[in-house]
Amino acid sequence: MLTFLAFGKSNQLFQIPYKRSPLFSFFVYKSSYTVFEVERITKIINDNRFPDEPLQPTLLKHLSMTVLSTAFVENVLGRLFAAHSNGLKALEFFKFSLHNSHFTPSSFAFEMTLHILTRMRYFEKAWELMMEIGKTHSSLLTHKSMSIMLSKIAKFQSYEDTLEAFEKMEKVVFVGKTFGTEEFNVLLRAFCTQRDVKEARSVFLKMHDRFNPNAKTMNILLLGFKESRDITAMELFYHEIVRRGFKPTALTYNIRIDAYCKKGYFGDGLRIFEEMEQANCMPTLETMTTLIHGAGVSRNIIKARQLFNEICRRKLHPDTGAYNALISSLIRCREMKSAMRLMDEMEEKCIGHDSVTYHTIFLGLMKQNDIEGVCELYGKMIERNFVPKTRTVVMLMKFFCVNSRIDLGLGFWQYLLEKGYCPHGHALDLLVTGLCSRGRSQEAFECSKQYLETGMRLSEAVYRMLERVLLKSNKADKLGELNQMIEKLQSVLPPSKGHAFAYSCSTAIE
Repeated sequence: MLTFLAFGKSNQLFQIPYKRSPLFSFFVYKSSYTVFEVERITKIINDNRFPDEPLQPTLLKHLSMTVLSTAFVENVLGRLFAAHSNGLKALEFFKFSLHNSHFTPSSFAFEMTLHILTRMRYFEKAWELMMEIGKTHSSLLTHKSMSIMLSKIAKFQSYEDTLEAFEKMEKVVFVGKTFGTEEFNVLLRAFCTQRDVKEARSVFLKMHDRFNPNAKTMNILLLGFKESRDITAMELFYHEIVRRGFKPTALTYNIRIDAYCKKGYFGDGLRIFEEMEQANCMPTLETMTTLIHGAGVSRNIIKARQLFNEICRRKLHPDTGAYNALISSLIRCREMKSAMRLMDEMEEKCIGHDSVTYHTIFLGLMKQNDIEGVCELYGKMIERNFVPKTRTVVMLMKFFCVNSRIDLGLGFWQYLLEKGYCPHGHALDLLVTGLCSRGRSQEAFECSKQYLETGMRLSEAVYRMLERVLLKSNKADKLGELNQMIEKLQSVLPPSKGHAFAYSCSTAIE
């Protein structure tokens, strides 16, 4: 541990303000126009028959240039990101917007496009975009865009590839910018959040002499130890950096509390909470939310309620995250009715339900095998025009197919398409399996065709299943149609690992 902290004691560790949101966050909905218009254009982009039909002529036909504002482009790209849309379509839309003289590109729009591309492992296209933006709109190159690229390279490629990417950004992309501690922190965070803390340690030892570590550096490394779930190593690191002059911030305490709470050591989380107050470091809403969740993990619903009520007494305002933590705690303690009432209370207080709210309640109902309860909540969610995140989509699709509610699954699929979303590949696998097992090969074929038309690859399992079913039912022409679509996709999409029909990178659940 001492060799890990080989930087001199004279290094100044600057304290940084704590932000409740993640260090690098995305999609914040902004609207000065109708939500309908955003949904309409998103659906047009997703419905575009890729690669048979070029996207730009379609956009020229259906999109008024007067609507093409910065906020509008941000929201469409945000929708495409949430919808797991084909990255090449998102890239075409972003480039289309750049050609409009009235449009002022924003860092958010660029970052969102970059994120969609790297999530699908379109790294060549992502590098090309960064180079182009560096030449035409260099102000859009931010720490966030650097983080997006490095994080995905760290996730999908090697340690050496990530270091090479950092060097390429410094020498080729961010031309004229001197890399310092903040850029070093971005690199460390990519390793800490996507890979093993041992790699972050290696990078730190290799490069800390060049970049003067600060408080953010220490918090990022502490986060890495927390993510590795090695509490002992985390605490040894914490005490060592404190001994060397590091002053803990609210974020520092929150990381330690979260590590203990997730392990089920709620008492230790409370101990650090008391230590935090004794150090005159004011607890944040994040602190209280983490403790509420920790109380739920330990099945201590009395303490969870007490902590939730304490939020207002501390002159903080409970948000969706705090309510979600209490709902989760109630469900863990088998208080399903109380959790449902809390969801109603959120609505009464105009505190929005998010995907975590729905996922947590759905999970609780499913654990109780409450099929009708799930269907009722699903109906309410659809009435509210809410589209959940991928893990909830997959969970619901599996529930419908396993519990002989295949029509609900099919309806959910169509709902997602109508809202401009490209359903996840895992959801398609479940739906096609359910349809084929019930002899509904035509509907399975139609759903698979819709999926291919959005520019996404079928999994090998789904293809083989359709191959057997279609040939058995004398529908070789349908199989031929799918084969033609797959071949066209393979000619334009980056090669995927393994079988020709294996998942493209876009199918990894975020």
